[in-house]
Amino acid sequence: MFHKLSKDGAFICVSFVLSVILIFLPTGFQRNIYVNAEGARAKVIKTDDSTVVDTGLFRQGEQRVGLMMLSGKHEGEILDGINMLSGSLAQDKMFEKGDVAWALVEMDGDGDPVFVNAVDNYRLSREVVLVSSFFVALVLFAGRRGLRMILSLVFSFLCIWKLLIPSMLKGYDPVMVCSVMTVVISAVTLFLVSGTNRRSLAAFLGAFCSILVTILVAMFSTWFLMIHGSVLEMSESLLYSGFVHLDLTGLFSGIVTLAAGGAITDLSIDVSAAAWEVGDKVENVSRRTLFDSAMEVGRAGVGTQTTTLLLAYMGSYLTVMMVFMAQATPVANILTSKQMASELVQAVTGAFGIISVTPLTALFSAGLHVKRK
Repeated sequence: MFHKLSKDGAFICVSFVLSVILIFLPTGFQRNIYVNAEGARAKVIKTDDSTVVDTGLFRQGEQRVGLMMLSGKHEGEILDGINMLSGSLAQDKMFEKGDVAWALVEMDGDGDPVFVNAVDNYRLSREVVLVSSFFVALVLFAGRRGLRMILSLVFSFLCIWKLLIPSMLKGYDPVMVCSVMTVVISAVTLFLVSGTNRRSLAAFLGAFCSILVTILVAMFSTWFLMIHGSVLEMSESLLYSGFVHLDLTGLFSGIVTLAAGGAITDLSIDVSAAAWEVGDKVENVSRRTLFDSAMEVGRAGVGTQTTTLLLAYMGSYLTVMMVFMAQATPVANILTSKQMASELVQAVTGAFGIISVTPLTALFSAGLHVKRK
């Protein structure tokens, strides 16, 4: 027991140290694009909509706001700001008295404000409350294991933000980067949550092999259906921002693999845990029985996980489908469109990964389990 606890403790410490290192690791893209400017919180104390042009659903022009600065060099001062409107419901916002805004204050050489842009509502404090509530609920539900789950979530986010995204922006192969990050996140999640034991090892080996299958299916499906990576949201903006070297099609395949990694990891530990539960409860159980029991659990999970993937992908695409239906677009046009084909690639690729993880994890679980005497 002490040896087991020491291994788990050592892995937790290593994961924690790596997370701290990632927090302070520079991405290579830290640069101040705003000279003599700073972001600050500000409370809206008055509004003036006289220069706003209302054209039905959309508003253009600018909303003038009076701001009481709550942070920054001009904290406590009242400044006049501008809320610029572009006619986009997704991007624009209208402030009301009492709102807390995030403002960009541009200053002259003496530090005096020359222009104040009310960028958006300030949401950071509420986001902290929401995430903290989730973490508290997780700890109350899972106890010490909940703390491990929190650490795995933080580590996964830092890997994506500090390693995956900068690496792809620097021109590294997106398929390779996404695949490596998916494997790393899967390993850390499994060994943190389930412990450093054979059960977790069997789940990781099954997940690892399934991720390889997912990569191959993603690359083949993208080529077979002639999908270009420009279907990804904001992908063209990346090219126009100076990153013309990006392989958008490879990026699409990598993102598909990364998105399927969570479901694969989830099902792998379910299958492995089922095999271990049978092996620990039944004396002299055969490896064939372990394999069959794990497969039965996996088969039940495949259907629900596949449906989960389908709902997740189609949920993000639902408004586009509504536009197609509202415009009475023929079904053949919808199914052959690039957008629908890309969603199909994501759903089918994830399904292949989920299908393959069950027999692979069951096989590793049966092979690694030590019979109870």
